Amino acid sequence: METQVILDTLWTLIAGFLVFFMNLGFGMVESGFARMKNTVNILSKNFIVFAVSSLGFLVLGWGLMFGDGNGFMGLNGLFMAGGADNSPLTGDAYQGVYSAMSWTGIPLWAKFFFQLVFCGTAATIVSGAVAERIKYISFIVFSFILTMFVYPIVGHWIWGGGWLANIGFQDFAGSTVVHSVGGWAALAGVLILGPRFGKYGPNGKINPIPGHNMPLATIGLFVLWLGWFGFNPGSTMAANPDAISHVLMTTNTSAIVAVLTSTVASWLIIGKPDLGMTINGCLAGLVAITAGCAYVSITSAVIIGAVAGIIVVLAVIFFDRIRIDDPVGATSVHLVCGVLGTLAVGLFAESKFNGGADGLFAGGGWGLLGSQALGVLAVAGFVFGGAALIWLVIKKTIGLRVTLKEEIEGLDIGEHGNQAYPEFMTRRTTYID
Repeated sequence: METQVILDTLWTLIAGFLVFFMNLGFGMVESGFARMKNTVNILSKNFIVFAVSSLGFLVLGWGLMFGDGNGFMGLNGLFMAGGADNSPLTGDAYQGVYSAMSWTGIPLWAKFFFQLVFCGTAATIVSGAVAERIKYISFIVFSFILTMFVYPIVGHWIWGGGWLANIGFQDFAGSTVVHSVGGWAALAGVLILGPRFGKYGPNGKINPIPGHNMPLATIGLFVLWLGWFGFNPGSTMAANPDAISHVLMTTNTSAIVAVLTSTVASWLIIGKPDLGMTINGCLAGLVAITAGCAYVSITSAVIIGAVAGIIVVLAVIFFDRIRIDDPVGATSVHLVCGVLGTLAVGLFAESKFNGGADGLFAGGGWGLLGSQALGVLAVAGFVFGGAALIWLVIKKTIGLRVTLKEEIEGLDIGEHGNQAYPEFMTRRTTYID
C-alpha cells in the first residue's frame, strides 16, 4: 500500500507539473496572436495570473470547492493557509472536512497542488479574450475574485460533491469546470469591454488584426498539447496504467482529428488553410475531449474531435460577424467546445470504461444527456452572470479599459513602460485624451 501511495503521488505531481507548464503555452499562444506592441502585457498577465489565482485558491478557494458543506459550496476547512499540513496527510483522515477528495489516498498537499494548477488555467483563459485593451490592475482584481469565489463554487457543484454531482453530471477533467468557466467569464468581459479600436468599421466591415508572431503561437500550442497529457490523464490522480493509457489515447486522438477537420474547414470556408485556425482547432479537440476522456471509446474520440475542429472555425467566424472581438479565439475554443465536450459525454459515455452512466448512443437513454445539459445551463447562468457583475463593478470603480492613446501606442508602453522588441521603435502617436 505504501508503494502504491508513493507511485500515485509521483504520478499526480508530475501531471501537475505538466499542467503548470501550460502557463507558458498560454503565454506564447496569446502573445503570438496579439500585436507586437502588446507582447509584454500579455506575457505579464499570464505570469501574474498564476500567482494571483494560487493565493486566492489557497486562502479560500480550495475550501469552497472541496470542503464538506451543502450542495452549493463547501463550508468546512475553508482556509488552507491556516496550516492544514499539521494534520495527517492521507485522504481518509479528512473525512468530514474534504470528503470529496478522500477517494485518492495521496497527501493532501499533492491533491491541493494538482487542483491549484487547474484553477490557474481557468483564469488564464480569460487573459487572451480581453487582450490588448484591458487595464492590468483590473485583470488582476478580476482574476483574484474569479479564482477565489466563482471557479471554486462551480467546482464544488461538480467535483466537490455538490448538487450537479448528485444528479449524475460527469466532467472527468474539466470541459465545464475549467474551460467553460473560463470561457463564460471571458465572454462577459469581452462584451463589457467592447472591441479593440479599429477592429470593426461601418456597414459590418471587419478589419483583420493579425498576430505578430505565428512561430511563437505554434510553439505555444505544442507546449499546451504536452501539458494536456498531464491535464487529462493526471485527473486519475492514481498510477493506474490502464486508465492513464486510455485517457491519453482519447485525448490525443481527439486533438489530431480536430487539427485535420479545422484545417479543411478553414480551407473550404475562407479559401486558405489558416494556421491560426489549425492551432485553435487542435485546442478545440483537446477541450472537447476533456470532459469525457475517461468515459468514451477511441472511436467516439474521433467523432468528438472531428466535430470540435469544424465547430471552432464556425464559432470564430460567427463571433467576429456579431462584433464580439476575441483576439485569440478563447471563447470559441474554451467556451463553445467546452460546452460541446460536456454534452458529448451524454451522447458517447460508456459505463464499461469508468463505471459511470451510459450515454444516449450507448443505450443509456436521455438521462445522462439531460444532466449534462442542465449542468451547462446552470454553469452558464452562474458564471456569466457573476462575472458580468464583477466586470461591471470593476468598471465603475477602478475602470476597466485603458485610454485610447494607450491602446493605440500599445499596452507595453502604457501599462509597463517597456517593450518586448526595443530594437523596433514604436512610432509615438500624437493624440489628445
